[in-house]
Amino acid sequence: MITEILIEFAKAIGRLFLNPIFYIAIIMAIYLGYRRVKRERKFFHIRILWGWSETIGLLKEGLLISFCISVLSIGFGLTLPVQFLYVATIISFIALMIYVFHLLSPIIVFTLSLGTLFLLEYLNVSFNLAGLNFQGVNIGEDGLAVSAAILAGLLLVAEGILIRKYGAQYASPIVENSKRGLKAVAFLSKKIWVLPIFFVIPGNAIEAYLPWWPQISLGSTQFSLILFPMIIGFQQMTRHTLPVYLYPKLGRTVMTLGELVIIGGLVAYFVPMVGFAMLVVALLARVGISLRYITRDQKDVYAVSAKSSGVMIAGVLPNSPAEKMGLDVGEIIRKVNGVEVHSERQLYEALQINAAHCRLEVLNHQNEVRLTQHVVYHGDHHRIGLLVAD
Repeated sequence: MITEILIEFAKAIGRLFLNPIFYIAIIMAIYLGYRRVKRERKFFHIRILWGWSETIGLLKEGLLISFCISVLSIGFGLTLPVQFLYVATIISFIALMIYVFHLLSPIIVFTLSLGTLFLLEYLNVSFNLAGLNFQGVNIGEDGLAVSAAILAGLLLVAEGILIRKYGAQYASPIVENSKRGLKAVAFLSKKIWVLPIFFVIPGNAIEAYLPWWPQISLGSTQFSLILFPMIIGFQQMTRHTLPVYLYPKLGRTVMTLGELVIIGGLVAYFVPMVGFAMLVVALLARVGISLRYITRDQKDVYAVSAKSSGVMIAGVLPNSPAEKMGLDVGEIIRKVNGVEVHSERQLYEALQINAAHCRLEVLNHQNEVRLTQHVVYHGDHHRIGLLVAD
């Protein structure tokens, strides 16, 4: 019995690679990296992260989260109809094609998918598309409202964790002109993740299309396991708040919203419509969160811009002397090798005073002065790995 289950799990994993949305996500991750590198070279003549960073992190960064959600999904028997996954795939595909990653928030995908199935059921409509049968479902039956709400909440928590952990890492600097005609720097973080989640599909819906799909029998009830590539997307611009502060705060807010959705899913066990209502409310709340941050950034106030007090850091290259000195975006370099600097050119000239050693006086985020130094080796970036607002 154990051997059969392991074989079925192995087969389910193999089917992940037959889902076209998985490959579309890979292509989009490659495109994201290409766009980011091209943009950074346009403004700063060098890229910050490797162009393949988005692709490498596509699966890797959310793999542990995927495992945890899969264990909960299977352990608690959270079932979803196969039609739900069809609709979720179409919504994800559209969001990727139009390049609007706000639509790839799990709460938006789940609510639109469930709403579509509810509408088909209400209108008593069904249709076939590419050999797949789309028909409505009764939200109150088979614990669908409970499963959908709990899974959406878990994935929303996952979205918050990923934003909190990686939002600032992928924040790419963009040079803009302020309303006063001065050069300033905004930051765009745009990323997608693939979370391969084991979903439990009730009945023989998959077997009708794919006879070789693994089946699990519990008593007289049959279930199918499917490893579905759940796409989570994120995009957010920040201007007047440094990335290192904004994205963790945004991530915590999204996590809290996910926890509330999970609670709503538990309540839906007693009142099924509460689960669907909670999804709708959470969708509106998630859109409201994004709009609030977008509205705040409409103000002509930049956290990173040219300063008379020194040279403000707009970016730090990985594994550079600047990173090893602990320099961070938004800090101001006041002196280099004992010489006051007020522009990128002055910074470069001051570095040449002692090409083998670099001593900096830096004003940190708390407006406190600190001293840092590092040996500059042959082959290090000639500006010690700094991108500056000038």
